[in-house]
Amino acid sequence: MSAYRISTDAPEADGTFTWEETTLVLVELACGSVRGMGYTYADVATAKLAEDLLLKLVRDRDPFAHGAIVQSLFHQVRNVGTCGIGTMAISAIDNALWDLRARLLHAPLVNLLGRVREEIEVYGSGGFTSYDDEQLRTQLGGWAAQGFKKLKMKVGSRPLDDPRRVRVAREAVGKEVELFVDANGAYTAAQAMALAEVFSESGVRWFEEPVSSDDLAGMRMVRERVPGGMDVAAGEYGYTAWYFRRMVDSGAVSVLQADATRCGGISGFLDAGSLCWAANLPLSSHCAPSLHLHVCCAVPRAIHMEYFHDHARIEQMLFDGFCEPRNGRMAPDCSRAGMGLELKKTEADRYRV
Repeated sequence: MSAYRISTDAPEADGTFTWEETTLVLVELACGSVRGMGYTYADVATAKLAEDLLLKLVRDRDPFAHGAIVQSLFHQVRNVGTCGIGTMAISAIDNALWDLRARLLHAPLVNLLGRVREEIEVYGSGGFTSYDDEQLRTQLGGWAAQGFKKLKMKVGSRPLDDPRRVRVAREAVGKEVELFVDANGAYTAAQAMALAEVFSESGVRWFEEPVSSDDLAGMRMVRERVPGGMDVAAGEYGYTAWYFRRMVDSGAVSVLQADATRCGGISGFLDAGSLCWAANLPLSSHCAPSLHLHVCCAVPRAIHMEYFHDHARIEQMLFDGFCEPRNGRMAPDCSRAGMGLELKKTEADRYRV
């Protein structure tokens, strides 16, 4: 169990939060000479909880008793809470179990999960509200030049300036690239509905968390009133299957998002995928592109992954086996077992906390 804190390459902000560093919590599991690993992006307190869970409930267990282990983990965190750091600690352990099992079978994880596709589209994600116009142009325009067909920017810190910033982004990426916006719940429903009309003039086709994800009624109101062809997406803060079920049943979104670093790991992501299958709803992964690559190539309703600037940067820094996007798509390296990642220990130790 270890945690690594990495500073951002520039100050970052979205519609409701600012940050200058990101912490990755890593779980490593061994069975004989075979080692697997999983991770989450969470506070360092998550590492302490995960270590306690590993010592109490995972040590000396059969890795193929995966389901029983995960059930015991959820029972153990009942009084801590089955959301927040409790589920994020479980997520890191669950992800490590999937990686370990695939490595024990000498198989890439996508094959263990059941491959649906060879590769999946990614969308470049950044465009932070702390960026000036030149930073915005450079980042989004750079991804467009690399062949990304979909790009996302943050909005919501300064609602009155957001239409102008979106126009700047559109000019930077050209007419052929799909442009997404993410408000991180910063707007009221009335603001979101009005801005959706304005954003559509710049060809925006994805409006993420226009209002708080806790406001399912407001989310549905916005979804029902956005211009035709504009998706409303949310779900990144979901920790449990019943959270996703409420969101799907409410009709609040046209695309569900899930994050395997939060929602109970790859097992929880598969639960979200089953709900999307039943509801005929598209699914998109949130952040952590390396962690989601194999499972998104195995979930039928997955349509794309978020290539989040911070996490893509960190995963390239800390792991061998990072799969670079090509023309806006990522493909698992099926010559490597598990998720195909190996910790660069010497490099990683510089950031260990």
